Amino acid sequence: MRVILKNLTKKFPNQNRKIKEDVIAVNNFDFEIPDGQLIGLLGPSGCGKSTTLNLICGLQSPTSGRIIFGDRDVTDLPPEKRGVGLVFQNYALYPHLTVLQNIMFPLENLKGDKKLSKEEMIRRAKEAAALVQIDQLLDRRPRELSGGQQQRVAIARALVKVPDVLLLDEPLSNLDARLRLQTREEIRRIQRETGVTTVFVTHDQDEAMSISDMIVVMEAGLVQQIGKPQEVYDDPVNLFVARFLGTPPINIFEGSVRNGRLCIGTDAVLDVRGVPDRDVIVGIRPEGFILDEKGPFICRMTAVEVMGRDVSVVSSHDACLSGIIRSIIPSGSDVRASDEYVYFTLKHDKVHLFDKETEERIRFTVS
Repeated sequence: MRVILKNLTKKFPNQNRKIKEDVIAVNNFDFEIPDGQLIGLLGPSGCGKSTTLNLICGLQSPTSGRIIFGDRDVTDLPPEKRGVGLVFQNYALYPHLTVLQNIMFPLENLKGDKKLSKEEMIRRAKEAAALVQIDQLLDRRPRELSGGQQQRVAIARALVKVPDVLLLDEPLSNLDARLRLQTREEIRRIQRETGVTTVFVTHDQDEAMSISDMIVVMEAGLVQQIGKPQEVYDDPVNLFVARFLGTPPINIFEGSVRNGRLCIGTDAVLDVRGVPDRDVIVGIRPEGFILDEKGPFICRMTAVEVMGRDVSVVSSHDACLSGIIRSIIPSGSDVRASDEYVYFTLKHDKVHLFDKETEERIRFTVS
């Protein structure tokens, strides 16, 4: 099911009585979600991603704009008539019901020509349980399940009605790191098997980038960038997107362009053709450093952290705005924590320049 959001805006009255202007939670959101795609809504707390999800499912009404499923305008329809499945952050399972009864519950509320027999409800509930691989747990109650198993019950309950659109509101935030990784892989598998259009809300960029066909990065109610995860990571449109995506985060420096050369402090580190002389903000991804004893970028060594297949070199520089510099280099590299300085050459495609005032991206070419 294709989902179209047309100039979607949601305003709330300001709780501060001294301020008359409304709070804009979602600001002119304009986007088309292709049929069968998994879209990650990504951003920090308070950016408007959960409000967007609530607007799509009908739990809240937009101040302006339209919501279209396929060719059907659902803006004014109640949630139960939109054909959506919703998975909450806290699972919201009924503690007194078994797994089978929890999954069946949405089917018991169907009315009219959609009403099902008891046998058909049980059959569909068991199919949904098998899809999320909990069909051996049908007689248990929620308190007898792990967090990951409870999450699967919630997903099965959302899928049992065969929704046109599946909405997941931070579904993994209550799980530990290992279980979170396993469950997000399961969500991706289930989405591919069912082909249901899915919107996945998260503040965890690793989650969004690992399972999404496309991500929507939001901040303060505004869409900052939309694209395939790797494309957004490699080609951020502004400093916010560059900072928000990436683990370890991007390294930020004060810099300047002089005569076609990028300078960080006194180090002329890279050719940047097409940029007039100006002060800039420089972002360098951790994997953008090449260990080079003759390299032009000189940093003070702090530590070397061995991470298995990679080594993290921790260093500092007077122009660094992000506290410390983390550089990811291959394991086995000849680097010593006892050295006073470490020397780097930079990968041009991992270096991004930003305007100091607007924080918008500045494009450059290399010679």
